[in-house]
Amino acid sequence: MIFFAILVLFLSLPILFLLTHKGPFTTKNQNLPPSPPKLPFIGNLHQIGPLPHQSLHALSKKYGPIMLLHLGHFPTLIISSPKLAQEVMKTHDPIFANRPNLWITNRLFYGRKDIAFTPYGDYWRRMRKICVVHLLSSKRVQSFSAVREEETKLMVEEIARKASFGPVNMSEMLNSVENDIICRVALGRKYSTEEGQSSGKLCKLVEDLSVLVGAIHIGDYFPYLAWLNKVTRMDERVNKCFNDWDGFLDEVINDHVMDNGAKADDYKPDLVDVMLSLQMDQDTGVSLTMESIKAFIMDLFAAGTDTSYILLEWAMAELVKNPKTMKKVQHEIRGVMKAKPMVEEDDTHKMDYMKAVLKEALRLHPPGPLLVPRESTHDVSIEGYPIPAKTRVLINGWAIGRDSEYWEAAEEFQPERFVGSNVDFRGNDFQFIPFGAGRRICPGMLFATTNVELILANMLHRFDWGLPDGLEELDMEEAPGFSMRKKSNLVLVATPRESFV
Repeated sequence: MIFFAILVLFLSLPILFLLTHKGPFTTKNQNLPPSPPKLPFIGNLHQIGPLPHQSLHALSKKYGPIMLLHLGHFPTLIISSPKLAQEVMKTHDPIFANRPNLWITNRLFYGRKDIAFTPYGDYWRRMRKICVVHLLSSKRVQSFSAVREEETKLMVEEIARKASFGPVNMSEMLNSVENDIICRVALGRKYSTEEGQSSGKLCKLVEDLSVLVGAIHIGDYFPYLAWLNKVTRMDERVNKCFNDWDGFLDEVINDHVMDNGAKADDYKPDLVDVMLSLQMDQDTGVSLTMESIKAFIMDLFAAGTDTSYILLEWAMAELVKNPKTMKKVQHEIRGVMKAKPMVEEDDTHKMDYMKAVLKEALRLHPPGPLLVPRESTHDVSIEGYPIPAKTRVLINGWAIGRDSEYWEAAEEFQPERFVGSNVDFRGNDFQFIPFGAGRRICPGMLFATTNVELILANMLHRFDWGLPDGLEELDMEEAPGFSMRKKSNLVLVATPRESFV
């Protein structure tokens, strides 16, 4: 079967070459953006390595902050500077607010009925309104403060227990606590095998989803070769992931429907409860299908768990690597807390340097180094270059956060740069856009940052941290994928403070 597929591909190359060279940028003598030399058929795909954000950054050093790459059949604009990111996400935001129709996201998210990958239009506006007003508003996020504080306390206790036996795998610990928080907030309870431990099944579901969202589907670059994904079994992997999630979410929603009449008086509704109530309420002016509810929950796990735990993982790695900064932020936190054993959310408002540490970790290690792809809906001009409709756009947030024109000592971890600075990640400062900007800015930004502030503050308050014996330097290599995880697990020695033992 594989031999047959290769034979058909070889015989098809002349036809495919002609088909893939009839794109919107083929008109002669156009004033095209700079572009690296491309190969027949594959275009510039051979120049993209396992860490695309780094490959594109290296190319931008040679060809400039706006580049035109041909990734298979599709011309793709690469943006690598704050000024040009502002043109795309502010000046021409309505034109670039659409998402490309990719097979994997279309299949996994119920025909793109989520928020992150749905096309720009009326459905997106309705879902965005539901999200901002009913699901992830400041009031709603605050209503789950007790959940975050309870789960953080359980995490601290678990770190102390494991630390008595040796070094602690903090990658697993942080992934677990973030998963448990999202489970309770979104689904009403943890799906656990034992107290404090996330179910291996659910963690695997989240991991598979994250990996596949960042995977390459041949049909998304060469539509005429989509059938090859059956040979490589990519279609099988995606369909299995979808079916596993669909079965799990059916169980969750059925449990909520069955329990609807048996809620205690002091019960606080989770996000599934809220969405089911909106589905029944005819006065809201919005309509929710079961597929919309499921797709939103998958968004929450795919973005929420990964974003928060990856940020915490990199922040802790940078602090261990920079012990003076570690001592400085611990001094601030412990000065605020005195003898109080657990940091609560109200306490974090007094911890400016701790917030600067998280911002600096976000600058150097944005969990999504390439922002979610966009696609132009109309012809437009960027930096004097004509950009046709249906052009895909990738914004390299990782490169923008390391732009030496905007950041002094851009490669160094220096939280002090944010102390007393008004530069923030809310989409107004285009040199710092880990959550995006414009209409498609991440709606879960407040939820994610509230989680990580509380967890980081408690870890630094309750423990001193170091490397295991025999390890002199921390591995800071990145793993391939849509989310920028550490390649190796973060394993640290946690020493409980004597006053809390």
